[in-house]
Amino acid sequence: MDESSMTSAPTAAPGPPTPPVPLSELLATKDLGLRRIAGPAETELLWVHTSEMADPYPYLLGGELLLSAGVLLTDADHYVGRLVEAGAAALGFGVRPVHETVPGALIEACDRQGLPLLEVPPETPFTAIARTVWRLMAEARHRELRRVTRAQQALATAAARPDPVPAVLHQLAAQLGGRAVLLTARGEEIHAAGRRLPPEAAGALTRLARVVARERPGSPASATDTHGDTHVSAYALGGGEGLVLALATRQRESGDHTVAGIAVVLLSLLAAPHQGADAAGRSAALVRMLLGADPAEVAPLLGATGPWTVVHARRTDGTPADALTAGALGASLGTALVDASRGGGEAVRLLLPGAEAEGKAGDDETAKTQAVEARPGSEPARPGSEPARPPKPVSITPQPGWTLGASAPTPVTALDAADALAARALAHARATRAPLTVNAPVSGLAALVPPEDAAAHARALLAPLTAPLADTLRCWLSLHGSWDRTAVALGVHRNTVRQRIGRCGELLDADLDDMDVRAELWFALRQG
Repeated sequence: MDESSMTSAPTAAPGPPTPPVPLSELLATKDLGLRRIAGPAETELLWVHTSEMADPYPYLLGGELLLSAGVLLTDADHYVGRLVEAGAAALGFGVRPVHETVPGALIEACDRQGLPLLEVPPETPFTAIARTVWRLMAEARHRELRRVTRAQQALATAAARPDPVPAVLHQLAAQLGGRAVLLTARGEEIHAAGRRLPPEAAGALTRLARVVARERPGSPASATDTHGDTHVSAYALGGGEGLVLALATRQRESGDHTVAGIAVVLLSLLAAPHQGADAAGRSAALVRMLLGADPAEVAPLLGATGPWTVVHARRTDGTPADALTAGALGASLGTALVDASRGGGEAVRLLLPGAEAEGKAGDDETAKTQAVEARPGSEPARPGSEPARPPKPVSITPQPGWTLGASAPTPVTALDAADALAARALAHARATRAPLTVNAPVSGLAALVPPEDAAAHARALLAPLTAPLADTLRCWLSLHGSWDRTAVALGVHRNTVRQRIGRCGELLDADLDDMDVRAELWFALRQG
């Protein structure tokens, strides 16, 4: 088909799979001898096209550097106007043999209509210009791939941190040089990183986030906009939670969308609810508990029928843990049963179905990090019989950035006692600066004493002590009489510990420096 017979408007075409080339980079290539003689200095080139048509409009996609010698140029204003309508990025005009110089009317038209005009010297072939543009595009593509690879590695490293969601947002903001915000479907900020935005730009970002929030069918997966000199974009996260990643940057660079896409995938995985237990089962268990069902009845709905382990956790750096960070900890430990909503600086609590640990409970490495506490609900041992082997603990491993305290595997009917023991284990871990402390179940000689006799002896021996004094004495003995570590574990001053232990000695009429006395008191305290 003859080109001149086509008069229909061009259809929109996607850009090439390579980054655009700034016009300034092409002009900086000295061996081409190009010179800008009209129009703005800044534009981006997506293609190179050569045409001597009087009206090349129907054959342009937009973003081209159009090269022409002006063979059919008669009306400069009309010619430039059609190029601007087609979205051409710039015009390169070759002098000789058709024109000795660039026509003045063409220079004036390009200046007036804002189209960059380049003078191409006679010794520079159009093919050399095209080859240079493709080379610059390939170099830009290589730079983009290297940048995206570095960003991917940095984001993946951030996702492995103890606080993965804030870490990913911080790294994303650093990579893009802007603001990264995680929002709810209602526009409420959960986490943010990067420079703060002016109120107007922040409002535009929130409004754009509501566009992609998946609260209604047909919502787009992403959206972009410009507010003043700020580019804003929003991406819906997967997982059905309605969360949105919103970004604001001063400029858009090649590869930004790819980097943002990597962050969207990571944040979708981190923010999605853990799938270890069925959500419907958890909902049914909650309803039945609220309606008065026995814990043993609802436990199978939570994915386990055997013993459970209670874990208390605090951030090592002392910062409070939000719901998403606590959820990431739960995912690392293999549970969706996480309580991070108590506030007031309280520890995160997790409930783990009783899985077996890889190592033995009594090996040397485990013994170094185990607190000496009683396992609630343990089976009584009969006099003269071989003590029952304690069940293996769950597969709890130290987590970077966290201090953990865990109960021993416990029947569902004794979780309240296990909760208290996990709190003690956490206090012990913080006092000894251990990443993990696990309760040691009753074993050895203590397991040979009938539990009812042991409990009666403990009640009689410890009767003079109040509950706070008994707790202080238990903690002090577990930490081998260390005043400072006991103070850290209990959150009190070391002088308070000294006073309480002194009071215990007075009420019990016992020498607490005597090892036999300590051993008997420890045996009694483990029964409570």
